Amino acid sequence: MKKFLAMTMAMVLGMAAFAGCGSSNSAEAEEESASATIPVIGISQYGQHASLDNCREGFLQGLEESGLVEGKDFTVDYQNAGFDDNIAIQIAQNFSANNVALMCAIATPSATACYAAAEDKDIPVIFTAITDPVKAKLDTGNITGTSDKLPVEAQLELIRALQPEAKTIGILYTTSEPNSVSAIAEYQEKASEYGFTIEAIGVTQQAEVLQAADTMIAKGVDCITNLTDNNVVGVLPSILEKTNEAGIPVYGSEIEQVKLGCVASAGIDYVLLGKQTGAMAANLLKGEKTAEEMPYETITSFDTYINSKALTDMGITVPADIAEKAIEAAN
Repeated sequence: MKKFLAMTMAMVLGMAAFAGCGSSNSAEAEEESASATIPVIGISQYGQHASLDNCREGFLQGLEESGLVEGKDFTVDYQNAGFDDNIAIQIAQNFSANNVALMCAIATPSATACYAAAEDKDIPVIFTAITDPVKAKLDTGNITGTSDKLPVEAQLELIRALQPEAKTIGILYTTSEPNSVSAIAEYQEKASEYGFTIEAIGVTQQAEVLQAADTMIAKGVDCITNLTDNNVVGVLPSILEKTNEAGIPVYGSEIEQVKLGCVASAGIDYVLLGKQTGAMAANLLKGEKTAEEMPYETITSFDTYINSKALTDMGITVPADIAEKAIEAAN
């Protein structure tokens, strides 16, 4: 595959020289011929929400910053699964049938679908926004990418600082998402160190999330913290309507959730995560490395984001040391 990608790029770079060798084709035919040799990146995004959108935008920026130009060095076939696993599988199979040069999968369900569809074709897959690639069984083979592993301890520390009397943290999650299952296990393992217990409620599909939120509210948790669970984040505005009415603070896992109305978050920047992924993809397209030669990477830097209005509405005062370093995320 490394050799194939290198040859493909060489063909692209040599088009101008080839076109001057006495060809009598029309300009339109030449354009069609040139476009046919440009590597196609199939981007499969599991659903539409700001975090995943930021990953995609960052991915394209990462390719550009690595010296690749869209329309010249690559083209993009972008598909969105709408949080439907079956559609994610169809998208991946379509990419495979069309022999794309590279599949970029945003979120775990899309990544597992792409990996399965690409394996027989030896098409490399690069993923992003996956918390635990090992748990998802995406850490070996013709696949690599970036992990958005949550800074769980930093989040627990933040919640304790903002709610000194809190005892129970609620978490909604999808039982079939390896990312979420892994994050739940880490929260349950570390919560007691900060004086918390975890009340977790699992769902199997997005249609169940709001009912689970009602159950969580009825349990009287002191707050709720979000994971990067796609089904939950996909209906976050509706969850916030319920929790705001009940007076229960909700903590996000990154800046976009705080913009929507979560009170605060210790989270990563998903545009930067996407850029990191794009830089890795550029190595693949240039034929400089294979996916097997690049272990997946985990972004380790994070920031503290706050929504001052949401905090005030919940009667939460931000300690001075946190206020100094926090980034205001309210729209």
